[in-house]
Amino acid sequence: MAKSRMFSILSLSFIGGIASASFYYPKIIDVFYLYLFLVLALTSVFVFYKNKPVLLAGFCMLVFSLGIYLSSSKLEKINNLVDDRKNISGNFIIQKEPEISGKMQRIKVSPKAKPLASQRLRLRKEDGILITAPTYPEYSYGDEIRLSCTLKIPENKIFDWRMYLAKDNILYECEKSKIEKIGSDKGNKVYSFILKIKNNLNTKISRMIPAPESGLMSGLILGGDDKLSKNIQDNFSRTGMTHIVAVSGYNVTIVAEYLMIIGIFIGLWRRQAFWFAVVGIILFVAMTGFPSSAVRAGMMGILLIWAMKNGRLANSQNAIIFAAVIMLLINPLLLRWDIGFQLSFLATLGIVYMYPVFQNYLTKWTDAMSVPTLLEILFLTLSAQIFVLPVILFNFQKLSLISPLANLLVLPIVPLTMLLGFVAVILSFIFYPLAVVFSWLAYLPLKYETSVINFLASLKYSSTEVNLAWWGVVLWYIILGLGIYFLKREKSIEIK
Repeated sequence: MAKSRMFSILSLSFIGGIASASFYYPKIIDVFYLYLFLVLALTSVFVFYKNKPVLLAGFCMLVFSLGIYLSSSKLEKINNLVDDRKNISGNFIIQKEPEISGKMQRIKVSPKAKPLASQRLRLRKEDGILITAPTYPEYSYGDEIRLSCTLKIPENKIFDWRMYLAKDNILYECEKSKIEKIGSDKGNKVYSFILKIKNNLNTKISRMIPAPESGLMSGLILGGDDKLSKNIQDNFSRTGMTHIVAVSGYNVTIVAEYLMIIGIFIGLWRRQAFWFAVVGIILFVAMTGFPSSAVRAGMMGILLIWAMKNGRLANSQNAIIFAAVIMLLINPLLLRWDIGFQLSFLATLGIVYMYPVFQNYLTKWTDAMSVPTLLEILFLTLSAQIFVLPVILFNFQKLSLISPLANLLVLPIVPLTMLLGFVAVILSFIFYPLAVVFSWLAYLPLKYETSVINFLASLKYSSTEVNLAWWGVVLWYIILGLGIYFLKREKSIEIK
């Protein structure tokens, strides 16, 4: 328990350092104060190493400084860019699947080699450039293109567009771009193969299931809402159901459970089935394009089935913190500028901290040993939404009033929908006529889900606009934290 608590304290110190640099750059990285901080930390570690509290404080200061350094070094690079509108030309590689939005597509590219030196640009091979182009001709991950355009630093509009791109290492946008495809399959071979499988699955789904239900099925098992029309996307947003097509922890948990069952069914031992499920989750996350929500959900899913394999439940709090630390070590900009990252972790924290509070009171109202399924879904949803609501209101100014009811009506059907969809897609490679039968079986719950969401979204007061200031967000979490603390304290007193 002591080691677990020390891990949590050190991890939170590291996250605190990243948060400090993210919100107070450049003030927090004044060289004098940073060196003073490091001297105090090293003194605590090497001089007072026999005093455990002081030693822990020293290590906290060290990892806090590491968080500051990682964030500030990235921010310094971004803020030192000069917008001198250079004209560039050269060969580039498409680094991600293009994002289709209406009649346009956004394409992330990086230089094929270390080019453009003659133009005195500090553009490295890993630095990304965003191109906005018509949807035709189509481009794919790994395509090599000949590009000529005018580079510019992204301009902020109604939100911090520049940092939104920078978190994905996109430092420039292209103006007046001219693109010519000159090659393909220049990216990572394994990832290219996974994306080809994903595109093939999407094609199979769209052939077997009519729209918009095919778009929902693609979102459930492959992630993303780009196959849904703009109107349907808005309805999902109004009803608070976007999370079911965003590869959340809910989706990955279902996938993990099914993979474990399949592994055991085909004759694997339980430990072998665990590794089978781990590989399946990694491939599942890869096919979604590694968004932060999917990576976090994938890590949590792996930790969950690891606990199942060892016959004990993992510490949920440490699992969440571990996932956050790993992701922030890789990309510290996620903490402030990736709203999906924030919502994903806050929703999980809500379930970990808030749901037990509801459960304690619900068990008093029911004679059953466990809370009925529908009440579980309702209060799991409320637990998550209580934690994410301030961030949603601050960033989107939209409050879904119908979300608890929508989740209650839709979530119980999602596991069955995903199962039927998986079976239909797999059978499409083996015996297509039988795959068509399962696709129509899958269509029935898909039709129910889209009908419920569209109906609830059409209600006059399904959502309303609310503008929450930053201090309101801080106050919300202070009150929430104190409320949970006193409720848990009251519960522990009752047990004693």
